[in-house]
Amino acid sequence: MDFPVDVALAELVPTLPVGAGWRYEMKLDGHRTVVWREEDTVRLQARSGRDVTAVWMDLALAALDMLPPGVVLDGEAVIYAHGRIDFAAAQSRALSTPARARRLSEALPAHFAAWDILSHPEHGDVRARPYDERRALLVDLLQEYNVKPPIQLVPMTDDPTVAMTWYQQLPEQGIEGIVAKRATSTYKAGRIWKKIRHAETVEADVVGYTGPAARPRALAVRLPDGRIALTQSLKAPLAAQVAVHFTASGPPRSARTRAGETYTTTAPGLVVEVLAGTTRHAVVTVTRLRST
Repeated sequence: MDFPVDVALAELVPTLPVGAGWRYEMKLDGHRTVVWREEDTVRLQARSGRDVTAVWMDLALAALDMLPPGVVLDGEAVIYAHGRIDFAAAQSRALSTPARARRLSEALPAHFAAWDILSHPEHGDVRARPYDERRALLVDLLQEYNVKPPIQLVPMTDDPTVAMTWYQQLPEQGIEGIVAKRATSTYKAGRIWKKIRHAETVEADVVGYTGPAARPRALAVRLPDGRIALTQSLKAPLAAQVAVHFTASGPPRSARTRAGETYTTTAPGLVVEVLAGTTRHAVVTVTRLRST
């Protein structure tokens, strides 16, 4: 298996799937991260495939110390602050320079919540195995190597009543929803899982921007229905965050939305959350940057 891996994703659904063969995991409000424990080092990968080891160095060092070579784990990098999972703190870390990330880690160290194993030191690439087999391998490996926080296991249940209890009672702790997975499902790229979440938002892929790359005015996003639309004007902090990606995206190219608005295309890798109600209109509202 080569770095980076194309990750599995979840489709937003209005209600929790129920019935035989479903497994339910807590959805933590953090940054999607894949941990690669190689022979002599550790690399961390973002959802986009970008190497983010430098900003999560505390997690890399923990993985180097506790995990055996040959392991690749999928999960979420999270930061606890004031007794709850704090997405803003994780976002600040993810968008920091390596030097600033080191300073931030001293005050608020990161944790890695693992929910899947893609490569095993004895069995190699296990993505073609069913979810239940992969989960058992993950649990056994963490127990065998006495893995402790900051690396931990995402809670899972096969009881939808328990899952809904988590969903209803734990949002204040930073549990933003539930991800449902088929017990027999293999691991592959694309939206193969289902999720419910509290926020009235949907995820949208950033495909471009308006204005200069160093100071974009708005984003062009691909909505879940495939339509490309422009967002409302970006506030300065968000514009600064996405500008880093745009300025490194190579030669610009012009494109148009179906409505005829012109925008500049960008390389894939940025995902934002937009208010669900605004996706019916010509201009959508961004709530936050999801991943890079």
